[in-house]
Amino acid sequence: MTLDTPVAPEAPLDDQITIQQLTLDPYTVYKRLRAEAPVLRVKAVGRTLLTKASDTKYVKDNPALFSSNDPNTPMQRAFRAHTLMRKDGAEHAAERGAMAPAFTARNIKQCWEPIYTQIAEDYVSRLPRGETVDLFPALAGPFAARCLTHLLGIPEASDDDMQRWSQILIDGAGNFGWADALFAQCDAANDEMDTLFAAASERLRADPDQSALSVMVNAEDPIPTSQIYSNIKIAIGGGINEPRDALLTILYGLMINPDQFAAVKRDALWADAFEEGVRWVAPIQVSSRLVTEDTEIRGFHIPKGDTVMTIQASANHDEDIYEDGHLYNVFRPKLPHQAFGNGPHFCQGTHVARRMLANIMLPLLCDRFPNMTLPDPAAVQFYGFGFRGPRSLPVTLN
Repeated sequence: MTLDTPVAPEAPLDDQITIQQLTLDPYTVYKRLRAEAPVLRVKAVGRTLLTKASDTKYVKDNPALFSSNDPNTPMQRAFRAHTLMRKDGAEHAAERGAMAPAFTARNIKQCWEPIYTQIAEDYVSRLPRGETVDLFPALAGPFAARCLTHLLGIPEASDDDMQRWSQILIDGAGNFGWADALFAQCDAANDEMDTLFAAASERLRADPDQSALSVMVNAEDPIPTSQIYSNIKIAIGGGINEPRDALLTILYGLMINPDQFAAVKRDALWADAFEEGVRWVAPIQVSSRLVTEDTEIRGFHIPKGDTVMTIQASANHDEDIYEDGHLYNVFRPKLPHQAFGNGPHFCQGTHVARRMLANIMLPLLCDRFPNMTLPDPAAVQFYGFGFRGPRSLPVTLN
């Protein structure tokens, strides 16, 4: 570099956007940022937000320059482990690969689909016909939790415990205020999970199956027990809210668009309904990456040591790719979305979630209650910055 080489400016700094705005109404903020400031340092978050699809994909596809190992997040404290979500390269691949046999297409089809179908039939059969029921606590949460217990190899865990652990881990991983009380909840939940995992591991060593815990504890060269447990905790943290929130979002999108709902039921467009739902409101909205070398994005200097936040929720509404991306539309042209991430950290449970919802739960639920309606669409409130979905979904089951 010569003395007259121009230095790229830093991205502008915003001190007006609040975490509350990003929690209650993020899409309004993201639409403005895509148009006016697609690379923006946001003081409240302590991150440089990237809201355009090409930028979020570029970051995720370049782990050497944008590392998952962000030391400024509370995840390690919350999980009491350096999890695979904060690792790159061979270290990440080894831990991800340790669980991979449980997620093969063959296991999904031969092992998990029959189990999930039975669970779906059991849980849907409990719903009362003709009544208005909130499907968040009555179906979506418990169904996601029960399926996950089988996939992970801990069916002795209750639905309530799984949902409670998941929320505590999620809250702890997002505890950017480093509140002691929340970390104390994390510690108590970690103790409960560790005790259950130890007992389940002994059972699975004596009687192996296709579950994630079983394939890890019975591997020829197993990863350390601490990392086996952290893998299961990561799956609990993300593996409940994703299918739960996706199911509720899809149902909401269909019921506020009756013509689309009719076409989906008539032509069995469940896969289209699923993909559009997770594009429209991504269950996992954002991800953080640590910048390992000075670089530039859109002409702005991004210094080594900075943390960028890829907003996949915004990328999925990017006007460069989607027309009227703010609308739920199962008939839109098939285009790739970033709801499950991309690059080495592409969500391992993606194919399981698709089968759970598009192949099993959605057609089953709509066959049993073909005329279900949403009595008050305005009462459905979406919530969340890092993870997002409806806080409730009261549906009249006809």
